[in-house]
Amino acid sequence: MMAYDYAKNREERPDPVKADLKGNLPSWLQGTLLRNGPGIFSVGDTTYNHWFDGMALMHSFTFKDGEVIYRSRYLRGDTYKDNMAAKRIVVSEMGTMAYPDPGKNVISRVITFLNHTVPDFTDNCGNNFIRYGKDYYATSETNYIRKVDPVTLETQDKVDYMKYLAVNLVTSHPHYDKDGTAYNIGTSIAEKGKTKYTLFKVPDTTAGALKNLEVICTVPCRSLLSPSYYHSFGMTDNYFIFIEQPFKLDILKMATAYMRGVNWASCLKFCPEENTLIHLIDRKTGKEVGIKYYTEAMIVYHHVNAFEEDGHVIFDVIAYEDPSLYNMFYLNVLKEQSKASAMSVPKCKRFALPVQNDKGIDVGDDMVKLQYTTASAVKEKEGKLLCQPEVLCDGVELPRINYDFNGKKYRFVYMTCVAMSAVATKIMKLDTETKERTEWREENCWPSEPVFIPRPNGEGEDDGVVLTTVINSNPGESGFILVLDAKSFKEVARAHVNAELHMDMHGYFIPMEN
Repeated sequence: MMAYDYAKNREERPDPVKADLKGNLPSWLQGTLLRNGPGIFSVGDTTYNHWFDGMALMHSFTFKDGEVIYRSRYLRGDTYKDNMAAKRIVVSEMGTMAYPDPGKNVISRVITFLNHTVPDFTDNCGNNFIRYGKDYYATSETNYIRKVDPVTLETQDKVDYMKYLAVNLVTSHPHYDKDGTAYNIGTSIAEKGKTKYTLFKVPDTTAGALKNLEVICTVPCRSLLSPSYYHSFGMTDNYFIFIEQPFKLDILKMATAYMRGVNWASCLKFCPEENTLIHLIDRKTGKEVGIKYYTEAMIVYHHVNAFEEDGHVIFDVIAYEDPSLYNMFYLNVLKEQSKASAMSVPKCKRFALPVQNDKGIDVGDDMVKLQYTTASAVKEKEGKLLCQPEVLCDGVELPRINYDFNGKKYRFVYMTCVAMSAVATKIMKLDTETKERTEWREENCWPSEPVFIPRPNGEGEDDGVVLTTVINSNPGESGFILVLDAKSFKEVARAHVNAELHMDMHGYFIPMEN
């Protein structure tokens, strides 16, 4: 199998291109799939060290009246403009520190140096898209998001969360209620002498919804100068699930990283000897429930789903034993893709948290009373439970579900399959009840995160289609967007694009009526 060249700069295709369709699209499939990911890795003589650092290249597939229209465009944020104007990388990213031109005078070098002690983060928002109210934003995990036009992909206003809330980092995986309210969580670092995690909501109003942002609650960080890193969280009808993992940002190290000539990513530390805390927060009161839940050290980027049943909150996550995943994406490591690399295998794990009071329960007793899971929660002492998960399957990432079942009991999850390397060669559908896996793969093809689109008024959880963009390295063939019937996981159609598709991160589907 040919290797994918991660470090190659990709071209944008801002003018709409009609894709070449094979098969028939369902007539109800009307809307636009936006996708986001890094697309530029070198500027002038300078190169990013890490794939996640690449400048954002957004692309979209619009399904309308049986046709598919493709376009792609660079996110033209301040980072992009400054780098392009200087003809070199001048804005630092998580895995790449940018240093001033040696030709600059001492004063401007000192100013650059001071600016980096309190990092003003990049607005290279290349991870996902978020909807707040009627507005769509490209996002990474810093305090900056960039409004984009979902039709033309043109870059619009730069928005700073700090204007609305003191948060230095915010996830790129919010949750949405049926009424369109968005929920998200961010970290406030050493704000008024406290470091805390802040859950907030943005009601679904017309444009400019962020000004109506409301704080739901805050969770104090277990250590002032090293907040946990997290990438997503869980939500059910009545609770939020926030995992405070022993994978932490060392703030003091970050403040001196620039001087020491190291990147910010090197200031992330994993403490395998520490527990992972699981915070269960009541959505109505904004208070944590009275029980302390914990499990052994793990690293979670993506929550799958969570639901409530018989006095338990059940949640599924993709978990790693160590932080090797991030290191797999350094460009020099990706070049050596052929070599088997040491990545801890991601596992889809199910946890069950009993919400009822543990009074009268003996120490050492398992409080989980559900028949269909082997997950346990053993009482360690009054008000403290050790939670052990059930492993649903392994070697999977980028989970998506039928979002109509978000926070509810669900059965199906769609994921990429990652075996020895970080590159997905197939996608799968997992039935969490029977543990049955159904896969799609094709020779020399790399599929992206599979996104489920429900059929309007569909009958059942998997009544719909799954969309995945596929990079195709078969000679003379172009990349395509694949449409699978979600029930059977069989191909319904594919639309070949006369443009080079790029490896990306996450996508967001906007139905036509929005």
